Amino acid sequence: MQIDILTLFPEMFEGVLQSSILKKAQEQGAFTYETINFRTFTENKHQKVDDYPYGGGAGMVLSPQPIFDAVEHVKTKRQTSPRIILMCPQGEQYTQSKAEELAKEEHLIFICGHYEGYDERIRTHLVTDEISIGDYVLTGGELGAMVVMDSVVRLLPGVLGNDESAIQDSFSTGLLEHPHYTRPRDFRGMKVPEVITSGNHQKIEEWRKRESLKRTLERRPDLLENITLSEEEKKWLNEWKKNL
Repeated sequence: MQIDILTLFPEMFEGVLQSSILKKAQEQGAFTYETINFRTFTENKHQKVDDYPYGGGAGMVLSPQPIFDAVEHVKTKRQTSPRIILMCPQGEQYTQSKAEELAKEEHLIFICGHYEGYDERIRTHLVTDEISIGDYVLTGGELGAMVVMDSVVRLLPGVLGNDESAIQDSFSTGLLEHPHYTRPRDFRGMKVPEVITSGNHQKIEEWRKRESLKRTLERRPDLLENITLSEEEKKWLNEWKKNL
């Protein structure tokens, strides 16, 4: 996968992309990236990339010309048809299923904005996706782009070492993940449930399924509206709901 990032602050990505799993993923050849300062594409003699909004109002708006030209430069250089992602609080709420969708692409371009917003023509005539990582506003799109990149790259084949890790993640099944334990079995009187040290894999899987469903009911009941439950799972839910 090739990832190109259009940003006014390329240096923000250095620590994140040169550390931990993302660094290892590059060393393995799972993805490559380039940060592009779209200020270098502006035709404004003062190197400006923003201007006052028509109709008045607070803040500055990113001009279309530098961003259009930067994207066109990248597309010509790569000779691809990329997904062009606008990081924006008005965008689609980001989910694990969206990460899985993007992980199938060969080329992603992220546009990271600043100031009050984007000229609407960027949104309507250039991008393929608008993504928001939550119902709050950041100073720029860079942090959001890092979140999306991390969640996508970790899904690329071989990046996590064990591909089952990504399949079992919270949200990948539609539910929150079950609890995890490791040694020691007894830590300060807090004991690991006997069932998961029993060696009975059928019972362990059933326990994990129950705990995953129970945790979702307790913490994110809204997720249950979007998944199909077995009759056994419905029975478990009805029992738990009586005790809520």
